[in-house]
Amino acid sequence: MEPTAVRTEELVFIRREARIKSYAAWHRRDERLPAVIIIHDVRGLTEHYRDIARRFAQEGFFALALDLYSREGAPDLPDMQAVFQWLRALNDRRVVADIDGAVHLLRTRPEVRARSIAVVGFCMGGRYALMAGCMVENLAACVSFYGMLRMEGKSEGPLTLAPELGCPYLGLFGEQDAFIPRFDIKELESSLRRAGKTFKIKVYPDAGHAFFNDERPESYRSEVAKDAWNRTLAFLRSHLSS
Repeated sequence: MEPTAVRTEELVFIRREARIKSYAAWHRRDERLPAVIIIHDVRGLTEHYRDIARRFAQEGFFALALDLYSREGAPDLPDMQAVFQWLRALNDRRVVADIDGAVHLLRTRPEVRARSIAVVGFCMGGRYALMAGCMVENLAACVSFYGMLRMEGKSEGPLTLAPELGCPYLGLFGEQDAFIPRFDIKELESSLRRAGKTFKIKVYPDAGHAFFNDERPESYRSEVAKDAWNRTLAFLRSHLSS
């Protein structure tokens, strides 16, 4: 498919009286498409995530990149202290409700196959992708790229919710990630295994946090990113095929 064949559109939907913005990308097709909701990192809906939406569209998905900061705008985060202060203050239930709203939106779109909707998140968005997989109905799969599993000051999160996972899950992590200790990943694996959930977890030994983000050359790992992308596509096609 040629890149020019991708259609894009700024979409807005209402969730709890708030206007939630998003960016959609897809190919015009005669048949309905599987859909992917993309959840950005702590910096917001940057061009990086719009590009990811277009990449998913090239692969045959209806991609919807959600703007979690539609209400207040992207935050000013000058350092890591500000990042973690913001993450601790962010209302998790509000975010998950917005993801649920995106699912409802996609189920009304004539281009989308309503039973074939997944969520894919990165960093903060990876945390929320897994939480959505545990809390939101009508998701067929969820994928988290280096999704943070534990957050200081929050009693609820991916590790506590894991036994409630309602769809197949793919977790992609870097072994050198300072924000996601290896024992947290092992705890997640053990919890999902005990609960009899369908999941796959891949830990890349030569990668750290944000290994997929080609806008961050200090973190980006091209070979790891390529492998993670291919694994994601195969996983989604497997679980969104009907």
